[in-house]
This record gives sequence, C-alpha cells and structure tokens, in this order.
Amino acid sequence: MGENVIALAQRMSLVKPSPTLAVNAKAKQMKAEGADILNFSVGEPDFATPDHVCAAGIKAIEEKFTRYTAVPGIIELRQAIVDRFKEDHGWEYEPDQVQVSCGGKHGLYNMAQALFGAGDEVLIPTPYWVSYPPIVTLAGATPVEVPLEEKDDFDLTAENLKAFATAKTKGIILNSPSNPTGAVFSEKSLRAVADMALAEGWVVIVDDIYDTIVYNDEPLPHILDIEPKLKDQVIILNGVSKSFAMPGWRIGYSLGPKHIIAGMNKIQSQSTSNPSSVAQRAALAAVSGPQNFPRDMKVSFQPRRDFIIAELTSIAGVTCVVPNGAFYVFPNLSAYFGKAFEGKKIEGSVDMSAYLLEKSFMATVPGAAFGADEFVRFSFAASMDDIKEGMRRLKEALSNLS
Repeated sequence: MGENVIALAQRMSLVKPSPTLAVNAKAKQMKAEGADILNFSVGEPDFATPDHVCAAGIKAIEEKFTRYTAVPGIIELRQAIVDRFKEDHGWEYEPDQVQVSCGGKHGLYNMAQALFGAGDEVLIPTPYWVSYPPIVTLAGATPVEVPLEEKDDFDLTAENLKAFATAKTKGIILNSPSNPTGAVFSEKSLRAVADMALAEGWVVIVDDIYDTIVYNDEPLPHILDIEPKLKDQVIILNGVSKSFAMPGWRIGYSLGPKHIIAGMNKIQSQSTSNPSSVAQRAALAAVSGPQNFPRDMKVSFQPRRDFIIAELTSIAGVTCVVPNGAFYVFPNLSAYFGKAFEGKKIEGSVDMSAYLLEKSFMATVPGAAFGADEFVRFSFAASMDDIKEGMRRLKEALSNLS
C-alpha cells in the first residue's frame, strides 16, 4: 500500500535551522559521550542569573502569579522599561509603545511580520546575526546584504548604503555592538543611516541586545541620540538575556511608534499570546533593580577579550578586529583555507569549524553562518582557563595543517 507524504510549505525551502544552535547541540552531545569539549560557540553569558532576579521569579510562583497576562506584557514591566530608558538615555516612551516578547528573537519576528511583505527589501549589514535574513524572508520580504570590510573595523559607510539601497528598500537592521564581530558603529556611520532613513522614509530596526557590554569609555553611539527626529521611524529591540544572564527566561522587549507596536501585538496575540508571567516578574526585578550586574559582567569579560585578541593576533596569518562590545571575537582564518589534515582539505569556515570540533574538541561557529566565510566566531563568555587551553589547541590545530 502506498504511503502518503505530506509536503512541507514552500517557505521551508527558504530557511535553514540556526547554525549556532546546531553547533552547540553537537558539542553538548560529544561532551555527553565523554569528549573534553571546549564550547566557544554559545551566545550567552557564563554567569548565573542574579539572586534577586531569581528570587522574584520564585516569589511569583509562590504567589500563584501563573495565569495569562496582557498580550504585550504586564503594565509594571512595560512601565519599568520606559523608566529605565528615560533614566539611562533621556528618551521618552509610554507603556503602549512597549511590547514584551518571548525573547529578543521573538520581538524581531513580530516586527518583521507586522512591517514587511512581498516587494520590500531590508538592508542587513554583513557580517550579520544569523537570524536576520531568515526572519525577513519568512515575512515575504527580501534581505539585502550590505558587506562591511574588516579593514574598516566592520563600520558602515554612506557608500555601502547607497550601493545597495533601492526604491524597494523599506528598512535597515542595525546591531551595535555586533554579533558576531563585537564591532560598534561609529557616529559617522549612524549619521549616514539617519540621513538616508529620513530622506527615504525607512524604518530603522536597532538591535541593542549587547548595549550594556561595551569596552570603550565613551558612551555607545546611538542613532536616536545622533538624530532625535528619527524617533517615529525607529524600533528598538532589547531584552534581559545578555545584560542579566537570563537567556533561558525568554524575555525580550521592543519599543517604537504606537501603531507599529499595536501591529506587533496583533501578531503576538495570534501566536504565543503573553510571555511567561513568572519570567516577566523576574525581568521586572532586573530592569527596575540595581544595575551593577551588567557592569560587573563587563569588567569580567574585558581581560578575557584582551587575552584572546593577543593570542589570536600572535598566530601567523590570523587577523582579528578588536571587539568594542559583546563577548565575541571574529578572527580571519582564511590564510589556512586550502590546507589539509590527513588528506582532508579545509575549503572554508564550515570545514574549519568542523575540523576544530572533531580534532581539537573546540566548538566554534563558522563565519559562513554570518555571511562572512573567511572568519570563525569564538565566544569568550568562558572561563580564562578554558580560553587559555582553547588558544593552545587552536595554535596546535592550525600548525598541523599543511
């Protein structure tokens, strides 16, 4: 008897699973099987969620705060986010300009579904976070990669924008500090974006998820400070995953014009409804409570960053832009492409990451996942001992290629 095979929707052919999650899963499987894996692939801080935040979650459970909440999040949390933005930046928002979502990625998805469709183009500076193009594609729009150069420290230029903008351009996604490069866009680059966005009516999506992890002493340049008149065209994406070591709590938030947030709420109401009530209470404690934790985390990351950069740039043929934010380095390992180990040639970043995992038990993410095949991403959200051992293994692995 024949077997009916139900076909997947055509859109599934356009989207691949997240490569970062795939690498992390394989590394965890190898570790469970006994391999001495050093995991530099994970995009989360290696810190426990602060005690006062956990306590707020526990208290929410004890108080039976476990029912549905308003779709865009509890009013207390949205007000706390508004207050935090006012205190930290001087920006004026109202609670109905805030949506709380099931993580930052969910907010990005809601935004794309509410704003983009067939015929729209969205500019994405490249290297990019792996989920930007697929989320734009799932909305029916076209992601347009805007390549950034290592020699420019991955900064954006007016020339980049003009070369790839068209009459179909509806928006641009900015991520600063960047995942995967750790680069911070300069005031000059953001001025160029602001000028074009105002002239062309673009929406500017600003992913600020790493904004508390910045290593420069100067304030982080932000497009809303550079051009306040752009506020009605800006959507800010953020959350507590990185700043308060809360990735598993799944709380992100978006701020923007009321009509756009209202549209995003419609999408959320028909997909997930509200985020976890318990996690919202925990996020409330994070956003409204002491803000020393993100600063302490940054102080811990800085010596790790300095060490790993010094080690990487001491390797013949390896270059690496110094990250001014986040907790990633993005070394250019292409000098070793074309070489081989035991007869197997390294053709690009995917082969390089596979080689490092299988032969050196190091989990990394290939640059191809970020639109930049010459590079490999390492997270330094790991102990200094692991970083030291990782750099030893990397040097040995590269020296074994011929």
